[in-house]
Amino acid sequence: MKKQLVLWPLTLLACACDNGPGQAAVGQAGQSAASAGASAPASPDPRAGDVARINQALPLPEGVAPMPASPAAQAAPDPFIIRAEVLLARARFSPGVIDGKLGTNLRHAVAAFQSAHDLPDNGSIDGKTWQALLAQAQGGRGVAQLYTLTPQDVQGPFAQDVGEDFVKLAALPNGPQFTNPVEALAERFHMSQDLLKALNAGVDFTKAGQRILVVDAGAPALAKGDVSRIEVAKAQEAVRAYGKDGKLIAFYPATVGSTDRPSPSGTHKVVGVAFNPDYTYDPAKLNWGPRKAGKLVIKPGPNNPVGAVWIDLNAPSYGLHGTPDPDKIGKTASHGCVRMTNWDANALAAGVLPGILVHFMGEREAG
Repeated sequence: MKKQLVLWPLTLLACACDNGPGQAAVGQAGQSAASAGASAPASPDPRAGDVARINQALPLPEGVAPMPASPAAQAAPDPFIIRAEVLLARARFSPGVIDGKLGTNLRHAVAAFQSAHDLPDNGSIDGKTWQALLAQAQGGRGVAQLYTLTPQDVQGPFAQDVGEDFVKLAALPNGPQFTNPVEALAERFHMSQDLLKALNAGVDFTKAGQRILVVDAGAPALAKGDVSRIEVAKAQEAVRAYGKDGKLIAFYPATVGSTDRPSPSGTHKVVGVAFNPDYTYDPAKLNWGPRKAGKLVIKPGPNNPVGAVWIDLNAPSYGLHGTPDPDKIGKTASHGCVRMTNWDANALAAGVLPGILVHFMGEREAG
């Protein structure tokens, strides 16, 4: 009988206690959480055991297949899954948001990593896969560590949460910024907001000087020209980047098109990259949205409809871009473009040059 994954929830101890536009990808330039403000506490911290528990978490002997039996099968984040997600992200095989839970994005990332390392691409973290991940652990950097909240972290600037109302988004004087410190910090450390709060129960995120438990998922930066071509796999909801030698060098989960507005087919080219872009809603070119409001320009910001970066294609109005909702990547439809987390889109954009080919492959899975 196959042994089920035993969840190992963290012992979370309560403690008393901005990421600016275009800078969503901590680690994009090799910056770790340590250089972003993480530090070893001068005195013992009650959550040091939680840090160690994540950093030392190991897979079950027969491996871990990253898919839950049911949505309710995993109620709490698992230390090993957190560790595996971070190591995959560092290897440029992104699981999207780090959430400590089993899911499709993680399974696809594991399978892509296995394929790139000549391992059976079954999506299960077996012994050989785990050893391959550890071999790319970048000098033994800890997966989890403590970070001290700064005045800038808690002061913002932040913006009102107006949802997806384009009229209200266009009216924001400083553009769609993060709405609170939790959202900004979760984005900075590539974590889900739920995981950030679960790892820091009892913390008041509005007070500077407090230590919080975060992960360090920063990958080595791609240099311009490192990416020679891109594949957008509709069926797997993923973006694959290939190097000059034809090898797979990066994998990112994505939301690709929708039934009403499918993504392009065939082969296209990158025209250019815009970091921290504004967004123009033009009802003359689009068949959705607040058409009666006329043309709207939404200022730059990480919660802009196209996030922190736009990779423009020679297919009019189509591109690869970021998102204000990283938790939804691979789970909800887009308006035809290829949507990625801000940090993944930034990482990919750093490695592309105008003229490289983007191949759209297969069809999007239903559901």
